[in-house]
Amino acid sequence: MHYAHPVSLSALPLSLTVIAAVGLMMLAELQLSLANERRLRRAGALEPPGDPYRLMRIFYPLAFVLMGVEGALHASLSRQLVLWGLAVFGLAKALKFWAIWSLGARWSFRVLVVPGAPLVTHGPYRWLRHPNYVGVLGELAGVALTLSAIVTGVLSLAAFTWILRERIKVEERALGMSR
Repeated sequence: MHYAHPVSLSALPLSLTVIAAVGLMMLAELQLSLANERRLRRAGALEPPGDPYRLMRIFYPLAFVLMGVEGALHASLSRQLVLWGLAVFGLAKALKFWAIWSLGARWSFRVLVVPGAPLVTHGPYRWLRHPNYVGVLGELAGVALTLSAIVTGVLSLAAFTWILRERIKVEERALGMSR
């Protein structure tokens, strides 16, 4: 017996599943971030002014929701694009987790710097200056590709790239890493 693999997948259930999975991962990351934030503040960490965190905490989850809506509006999604998108997302998530692991208790959603703490230069930080942010952009690109969310995907990537550029300026000033 020969079973043909479908070339397209039903858009609504896949979109809901992808966005729910991304949301659960965000909640897990939030719990880790909050725990690390408490530790960092107890250790005397300082939070620099001008961090676009408030904008990030609204826009980042909203970007995925909007891509989910756009994906759900399609009648079906290309099986091949879904697989490529999930691969991009998975690689981006792996890079992000490696960055989080490398930072250890120093990782949080907020820019919190313990005075006198050395810069992390191992793990992906050995080769990339901001691997966590590369991972974040990869997550957005992966979900956009998975859900064929061309409009909201491109807009989300463009907007979040701008937000991250502003965030990096604040972070590098706080860490004394001016270019």
